[in-house]
Amino acid sequence: MRRVLVVDDEPHIRTVLRGYLQSDGFEVTEAVDGEAAIAALRDKPPDLVLLDVMLPGIDGLEVLRQLRTFSDAYVILVTARAEEVDKLVGLGIGADDYVTKPFSPREVTARVKAVLRRDRGVRTGEDATLRFAGLTIDTVGREVAVDGAPVMLSSLEFDLLAALAAAPGRVFSRAQLLERVWGYDFYGDERVVDVHIRSLRARLGDPAGDPHLIATVRGAGYKFVGSPG
Repeated sequence: MRRVLVVDDEPHIRTVLRGYLQSDGFEVTEAVDGEAAIAALRDKPPDLVLLDVMLPGIDGLEVLRQLRTFSDAYVILVTARAEEVDKLVGLGIGADDYVTKPFSPREVTARVKAVLRRDRGVRTGEDATLRFAGLTIDTVGREVAVDGAPVMLSSLEFDLLAALAAAPGRVFSRAQLLERVWGYDFYGDERVVDVHIRSLRARLGDPAGDPHLIATVRGAGYKFVGSPG
């Protein structure tokens, strides 16, 4: 049974999410604030954390930062405003997904199941490393290097890069990337793909105005344009 930790200071939200998650076969534990969340994470490590950003005391972002020092559990951040997603992604603190309030409990459980289906790896055939001019992507070790220097990516950023690089020249629409990388029928704003692409380009040193790795195809989506290594 997969274990989910729900961290939210609103009892009603915890109760509703617990009911939906348990009905789908998950074991659910709860925490009411940041300190309780960190204690629960260390005491009984979950497979996934539903983590509200606005918590009393230690906020959700600090909980996530501390979590990433000792755990690779999946994390879905819950935020009250859609515009905060840009900020959260830009921080690059290792969340796997984002949900905005108000949300449908069914949407949340669908995202939980989708994230847990990820294996933090990408099948690429016999060779587990994708090589391009100035860029290597180890899909098993989940490591990326630009000109030999390691680049730290979040789990989502890595999956997005690997999906694009596995099919050089192919144009992916936002909907296709959501399905392939996020792994579910997306309920929110497809702009979340643009936000992650911007963050990914910044980490790879790939300017949008003169891309050598990820190009924007106006009106269609994105494609990988890296030269073979």
